[in-house]
Amino acid sequence: MLLQALIFLDLETTGMVAAEERITEIGLVEVAAGEFVDSWSQLVNPQKSIPPFIQSLTGISNRMVQDAPRFEQLAPALFQRLEGKILIAHNARFDYGFLKSEFARLGMSYSPRVLCTAKLSRKLFPEHRRHNLDSLIERHGLNCSARHRALGDAEVLWQFLQKIQAEVDAARIAAALRAQLDGPGQPASA
Repeated sequence: MLLQALIFLDLETTGMVAAEERITEIGLVEVAAGEFVDSWSQLVNPQKSIPPFIQSLTGISNRMVQDAPRFEQLAPALFQRLEGKILIAHNARFDYGFLKSEFARLGMSYSPRVLCTAKLSRKLFPEHRRHNLDSLIERHGLNCSARHRALGDAEVLWQFLQKIQAEVDAARIAAALRAQLDGPGQPASA
């Protein structure tokens, strides 16, 4: 399944609206031909204050990001890392919207093929009401090293895909993947 190059990605941000808020942390797991290649995590200086609620949720404080690189400093290497790979995220519209917005601020166009693990879970497990990341962790016995931190959450997505490969009929998985990857366009920007 998905033998192409993949990036499992999670972002932490200063808020919910990509046009107004900024990224504070990027975490990704790179997979090729079904095998782990690399993982990478980086705090990002959002050039604005992180609201107290977000600091409490993620544990990322203004002090932690004050000396971190700005997105524009990370963009060329990050773009190269992402280029040509399927982007996999939970509620992918959010993460994709932030990446697209951040790259657009720099005059860079980012339009990957996108797979949403929340949509995939809903398609494969319609008998369950909840498909948020905490529900997937509990339901599938996944391990999260750091919940609400970018790399910890990205690692969970890679575990989720491995778990469903082992437990769900390959034809059902292939149909669910085709429905997303061959569907019309990219997720709308958040």
